[in-house]
Amino acid sequence: MRILIALTYYHPHKSGLTNYVKWLARALAARKHQVTVLTSQYDASLPLMEVLEGVRVLRVPVGFHVSKGVIMPGLPAKAWKLIHEADIVNLHVPQFDAFGLAFMARLQRKPVVLTYHCDLLLPGGFINAVANIISNLANRISIRLSERVVTNTLDFARHSPYLKNNLKKVVDIQPPIETPAVTEKEVRGFRNKYKISDEDQVIGMVARLATEKGVEYLVAALPEVLRAHPQARVIFVGQYQGVMGEDAYAAKLAPLIAEFHQHWTFLGIIPDRERDAFYRICRLIVFPSINSTDSFGMVQIEAMKCDRPVVACDLPGIRQPVLMTGMGRIVPPRDPVRLAQAINELMDFPIKPSPLARQVLDRLSPDQVAMRYEQVFKELAKK
Repeated sequence: MRILIALTYYHPHKSGLTNYVKWLARALAARKHQVTVLTSQYDASLPLMEVLEGVRVLRVPVGFHVSKGVIMPGLPAKAWKLIHEADIVNLHVPQFDAFGLAFMARLQRKPVVLTYHCDLLLPGGFINAVANIISNLANRISIRLSERVVTNTLDFARHSPYLKNNLKKVVDIQPPIETPAVTEKEVRGFRNKYKISDEDQVIGMVARLATEKGVEYLVAALPEVLRAHPQARVIFVGQYQGVMGEDAYAAKLAPLIAEFHQHWTFLGIIPDRERDAFYRICRLIVFPSINSTDSFGMVQIEAMKCDRPVVACDLPGIRQPVLMTGMGRIVPPRDPVRLAQAINELMDFPIKPSPLARQVLDRLSPDQVAMRYEQVFKELAKK
């Protein structure tokens, strides 16, 4: 089957969405499908065409940026040709261009599967407000033009203002998660490289430093955690400098985080194998997101696959990894008191995965997720 996947950012860009599509595309290619990814050349140094692990990647030059999105004047002509060559089109939103691509696919009578990752809620400001309106309108049109809408959980779909009225189209497929196995030697090397002692009680967070991630609530919870566990230390993995559209947020947090000195460390973006080693030196992972810009939290599953529990917020979709596996605690969003209580509880009473949790986690391998997508694609291709 010839599968065209379209999204705004793709590897080597780092985010949960780009990891999702990278793992899915690679797994579909391994299942003998011809997979093409159509994306932006967000960095001018990236090639316009390359083959990555069996996946053909085509990048379109960027004319200019609008908030966290991009405008690609050359996209329609490139997309029309690729849609014509494809058997099925898989669009990943949020994406400004999704409705246009869905409309072109409809004109060419090619089935569209829309993978709906989240409801976009950008931080304040005029440009972001306009971007929100455009993106949400694009989502509504794209949903209407799609034959199927894949989302991570029905829990999220039932609460999304854009999906709850289209549940007949919705298929819930949890995201693909890949965690490379690392050795004890690599874990020890990670500790030595980043100067993390065996006595440190590491609280991990993996995210961009962005408004929707709720980092300030972890900062506010930290004094209570340190009273109970003086050796506690937050290690933050992910982009924390120059995050698009988040300069004001970073500036607001900087003096608050600076107060904790040795109890808070930013590592930035680290290689995948180091990330797996990172999970293994943590006592637990926190996921304090505050809104529907997150709909699942793939890092929760990554941590659980490394036997680490999670504290997550009680929001649609985000609470599901803990509910599915029992590996953690769920707390109200924006509540540093309850967040601190949950962290302290898991510090004192660690949770290990049960056999049932292992079965749930095994179902989220890229090959298993690609097989579910394949079933949806084949069903539509027969019509």
